[in-house]
Amino acid sequence: MVTNVAWLLLSYRVPREPSAPRIAVWRRLKRLGVAQLGDGLVALPADARTKEHLEWIAELVDEAGGSSSLWRAEVTGRRDEERIIADLVAARAAEYEAVIARAHEAIEPEAARVLRSLRQELRQIERRDHFPPENRELARAAVRELAERVSARATEAVVS
Repeated sequence: MVTNVAWLLLSYRVPREPSAPRIAVWRRLKRLGVAQLGDGLVALPADARTKEHLEWIAELVDEAGGSSSLWRAEVTGRRDEERIIADLVAARAAEYEAVIARAHEAIEPEAARVLRSLRQELRQIERRDHFPPENRELARAAVRELAERVSARATEAVVS
């Protein structure tokens, strides 16, 4: 397991009312795939991209009348770091499992539409996949297999 990761921590507090900014912050954090360490405290592995995204969210919090601070941190206990990473891996693994299931369940005539949707979803998951789980390649393969099925159907339709 990966250890000694540099982390970015965002500590934030958003006013309860109006609820729209609080929901917008939550949705953006979810799209980034953050590790929720506590109420108003999230973490991501430190890199330029995650720093930029968390800075944007911090600005959003501040504009909503809340407060935020961004920290660079290192987890001092290996067990704690492994737990954070395991939580991130489990969250992405569940998302990949959903992609795999949808790819296998796709039937005509919706298969082409499902394929487009799954390709986009897979790209989004991979953007927030900092510690790839074992089933990432299975999800990619399931989407490729669906693409092949859709392509074969299209070829059959042209030939007929």
